[in-house]
Amino acid sequence: MMAWGVQALNWLSAYQVNLIWTGVILVLYLMATRWIFPRLEKNIASTRLRTGSALKGLFAARVVAGVLAFALVLLAWGIDFSGLLVLSTSIITLTGVALFAQWSLISNITAYFILLTNVAYRRGNYLRIVDGDNYIEGYIADVGPFVTRLITSDRETVLYPNNLILTRPLVLNPKSHWSAMGKVTAASQPPAQPTGSPEA
Repeated sequence: MMAWGVQALNWLSAYQVNLIWTGVILVLYLMATRWIFPRLEKNIASTRLRTGSALKGLFAARVVAGVLAFALVLLAWGIDFSGLLVLSTSIITLTGVALFAQWSLISNITAYFILLTNVAYRRGNYLRIVDGDNYIEGYIADVGPFVTRLITSDRETVLYPNNLILTRPLVLNPKSHWSAMGKVTAASQPPAQPTGSPEA
């Protein structure tokens, strides 16, 4: 029994730094799961978009956080990742381009998480998205991983890419509705209000 205690103390002293780093990583992971994720769920609940796709997004965020914490624990215990350095930097570069480039389909997933956490894009809000001379209007029905579903005043369903919603100017709950979609012309806009006092 005494020898077992001595061996345990020797092991603890030999791996003290590894244990401290493991404890720090686990504390950070617990803080993320106890503080950040509940706030994210609260934001999603306030947008009234608590649908199946929103729950899948939360699940994906939890999986990514768990995998990252596991990788950091392996790194703290001395697992050698130097052989994977070139491969990992290439993957990170390609992933960065895929997540944020406008032409990338995966950038819609990045925009999806941004839309979920922004209360301006709550379900039922009316949007006018302006793309150059064209526009489209509709109520937000749902936000999916790739597209946002809009319902126009003609009861048509329009699927609009998430990354385009973030990169195009839009009017949130405009005072006047023009039509479901079309070109921005003087006829589609309300008449300008006269300014100044009339001449006597």
